[in-house]
Amino acid sequence: MDIDLRKLRYFVAVAEELHFGRAAERLYITQPVLSRQIRALEQDLGTTLFARNRRSTELTPTGQVLLEEARPLLASATALTRRLTRAAHGAPAFTIAFMPGTTVTAAVRALTARHPGLTVNLMRTTWDDQTDVLHDGRADAGLVRMPVEQRGLRLVPLYTEPRVAVVSTEHRLAGKTTIKVADLAGEPMLQHPDAVPEWRDLPGRLTGHPATPRPVFHSVEEKLEHVAACHGVIVLPLSVAAYYTRPDVTHVPVDDIPPNQVCLAWSRTRRSPLVQEFADIAADHFTTGPRAPHPV
Repeated sequence: MDIDLRKLRYFVAVAEELHFGRAAERLYITQPVLSRQIRALEQDLGTTLFARNRRSTELTPTGQVLLEEARPLLASATALTRRLTRAAHGAPAFTIAFMPGTTVTAAVRALTARHPGLTVNLMRTTWDDQTDVLHDGRADAGLVRMPVEQRGLRLVPLYTEPRVAVVSTEHRLAGKTTIKVADLAGEPMLQHPDAVPEWRDLPGRLTGHPATPRPVFHSVEEKLEHVAACHGVIVLPLSVAAYYTRPDVTHVPVDDIPPNQVCLAWSRTRRSPLVQEFADIAADHFTTGPRAPHPV
């Protein structure tokens, strides 16, 4: 049985919105057309994907499984299309993604020295999209900051660095030599909790603060503006905190959390020798002492 990728995209939109009207708007089609496509997909698969009534739309257990499997499948299809488009233009190109505070210059120079005709593009990523660009083909490889969802990826550990708490210069913790992560228990964290699992798992975190929706910021610069305004704190790798120096914020070492791990990552679907070659170059450049383990 062949699965229609267009129907699969329609399914993912409905599964993420859990509302046929909003999904139809997102897809720029009418709701009746979307409903017909979903019914057709259910007929193709011989199963029900959504439990619907007048008040709600919910995924069935089968629908939940399909959603989990559909996202990487669609990302792989998008990545293939991007690679074919680049190949059709003739000139070889290789795109490397990197997170704030990481530097790929020396590794890129080593790669281009081996391949003088190769065009290397660089792409800055964020916590929100550092793995998305690998799955959907926008980047061939990327320096990522752990933790990330490792499914569908190959990872080569490169190096670690300390993490620090970034606070306003007016904050009670400013000027401390070191702090404990428990000192941040009552502080609003202006980043995704999964980025700081040590804080996320603290008992009684945010005690004394009203329950409010976590704001969503898409750059370090945005987060620092709110830190400076005493709206909360963030935890960053030391190199990132040092790079974004400004007079109204400061950083304090947190001595009881592990360092941040930086890895080179790429999609498991990529079989290009160039990707593996760059992985070897990056491992040689970034690691000291025993070589980092090969892909995990």
